[in-house]
Amino acid sequence: MPDPLMYQQDNFVVLETNQPEQFLTASELLEKLTKTLEKLKLQDLPPDVQKFAAVETQAQYLLDTSCELDIGSGEYFQWYAVRLEK
Repeated sequence: MPDPLMYQQDNFVVLETNQPEQFLTASELLEKLTKTLEKLKLQDLPPDVQKFAAVETQAQYLLDTSCELDIGSGEYFQWYAVRLEK
């Protein structure tokens, strides 16, 4: 049986255009995703994200199901779960 530790997503590395990589907790990433989504138009979001009315719900959905968000031509916003301890 797999170790439940493998499925914990407590820390993430975040990669953004013209920014150094950042290590964020799940709550910090959720806040960053929420702020990013607030800047985007609803029609620019993926169809599966558009079905949620609240920005906070959209952010949680992305955190749970994705690892990137298209934020515009030539720009990127990606996040990956990482384990920071042995």
